[in-house]
Amino acid sequence: MSNELNRGNGVSPPPVSQVAQGGRISALLKQTKKLERLNTWFKIALNNMVRGLSMFDADQRLIVCNESYREMYGLPEELTRPGTPLADILSYHIKKETGRDGEEERTRQDQWLKNHAAKLASGNSFTRTQNLSGGRTFLVMYQPIAGGGWVDVQEDITEKRWAEEKVEWLARHDPLTGIANRFYFRESFEDALKIIVQGPAVVLHWIDLDRFKDVNDTLGHPVGDALLKAVAERLRSSVRKADFLARLGGDEFAIIQMGAGRREQCEHLARRVMHVLSKPFHILGHTVSLSASIGIVRAPEHGTTADELMKRADIALYDVKSSGRNGFAIFRSGTKHKPGLKHQLDRDLRSAVRNGQLKLHYQPIINLKTGHVSSCEALVRWEHPQHGTAMPDNFLPLAEQSGQMLEIGSWVLNEACRDAARWPDDLKVTVNLSSLQFQNGDLLNVVDKALADANIKPSRLELEIAEAALLSDGECMREVLPKLRERGIGTSLDDFGRASGSLSYLRNFPFDKIKIDRSYIRDQLDRKDRAAIVNAVTALARTLGIGTVAEGVETLGELKCVEIAGCDEVQGYYFSDAVPKGELMAVLSECEQKLWAAA
Repeated sequence: MSNELNRGNGVSPPPVSQVAQGGRISALLKQTKKLERLNTWFKIALNNMVRGLSMFDADQRLIVCNESYREMYGLPEELTRPGTPLADILSYHIKKETGRDGEEERTRQDQWLKNHAAKLASGNSFTRTQNLSGGRTFLVMYQPIAGGGWVDVQEDITEKRWAEEKVEWLARHDPLTGIANRFYFRESFEDALKIIVQGPAVVLHWIDLDRFKDVNDTLGHPVGDALLKAVAERLRSSVRKADFLARLGGDEFAIIQMGAGRREQCEHLARRVMHVLSKPFHILGHTVSLSASIGIVRAPEHGTTADELMKRADIALYDVKSSGRNGFAIFRSGTKHKPGLKHQLDRDLRSAVRNGQLKLHYQPIINLKTGHVSSCEALVRWEHPQHGTAMPDNFLPLAEQSGQMLEIGSWVLNEACRDAARWPDDLKVTVNLSSLQFQNGDLLNVVDKALADANIKPSRLELEIAEAALLSDGECMREVLPKLRERGIGTSLDDFGRASGSLSYLRNFPFDKIKIDRSYIRDQLDRKDRAAIVNAVTALARTLGIGTVAEGVETLGELKCVEIAGCDEVQGYYFSDAVPKGELMAVLSECEQKLWAAA
């Protein structure tokens, strides 16, 4: 019936083949639209990549690239079109970067393209580093593809490389003065001694500032730090380019004088040093007068090893100090240390633990995320019956030298755990470890016993290890630190950046935290490079999954800076000095109130 009606209306149904063809066209249109949509999404994804990406065929012609690739190399649009030869892109880039052009340069580029093709032919992926004239550094990763050609991805690693260089610089330089540190000095001194067999003499000047502690005590640490920087500048102006200047720590400096074959030459340098340091220093509104004592040794005359020469330089220095300071002395064979205050303190220190003269004070560490005190660092004080209260810097080095640090370290660990047992359960205690405690080989047993006797959880104990200790005890610590972590005990790298911190320490040792040395925190508002280093170290730690503690925070401005830098925790006089354990609970609430007020 329908056919008859259609015929009556003069309309014939379309042939079956036409219907099928129409269906195919419709499906093709849908597929085309789908491909166009996918292509649009692909372009959006490609051009929103942070990294640059390009793909070339077997004839070294561009297949596709993204906007990041074009922007990273500053390429004009016509050189980013499909089919563009890599040779044209390379020629443009070289001319733009170096200005080089011409036949000789094209020959060099042709050779590079041949070498590049040969490397891709191996079928293995590889990387290259490109340093651009504007200071940017790119890491390019090449991946060959089946049938010829390759894909390359460009990553801008400028900031990462800068941060790594900064941290590596810290490994060899004193952050306060900018000159070489003890680690770099030792390395350079040993290198210099290797060439003295046939060459000229090497002279070591061991310099100690006279009564520098009085400056710190009377005028404060900011003046003391500024004075140390000024001393370093004057010493730098006194040495030749061939000589080597270092700060060994505290108020001690050293100069390695190269090629001083005659005795008069080393005496001349010593007099010059004394002369430049004798002129008044104008520091932060104060006029400071200073003098120095210098112990001198000559290699190979007085020895051929670093340890031997440093010991004898110390003996010569002691002679100057004993004779009234402000002078220099060259080591004389047969000279030994005379008994004095140092030896008396050494004897007194041996009985300090037994006589109950050691006391623990605690300084809070505040978590910036929670706003609460997370831990308290145990700091030992020596209540000497004749000389009064001695700070750690004044007697712990002596304890290290005499081997008494084992007894003192064990006492501190046990006492700190017993004190922490009386604190709230969420409050940790932080204890510093010495290299001798690792060398003794019994540290794990000592820690286990301290925790068991105090009946506190291992997770409430954090142990700090100074950077300098890693230099001599790296292998031992590499064995012990993972075992501490297995017990649930936290570990942190103390004074990061002061002595020999480097990326290798963060990679090779399982630290949970790093404590950024106070010298980077202090005055960072006035020193952009200091603030940059704090930012770089914090960023690196975050990347490695390591927490950061900013120590030495003394002002609201410094607190704001370390917060902006992303530090996890802070510690310093802005919140509290180290206080006796009886005062600690009251101080904790004060610290949290200060943090809330600063928000």
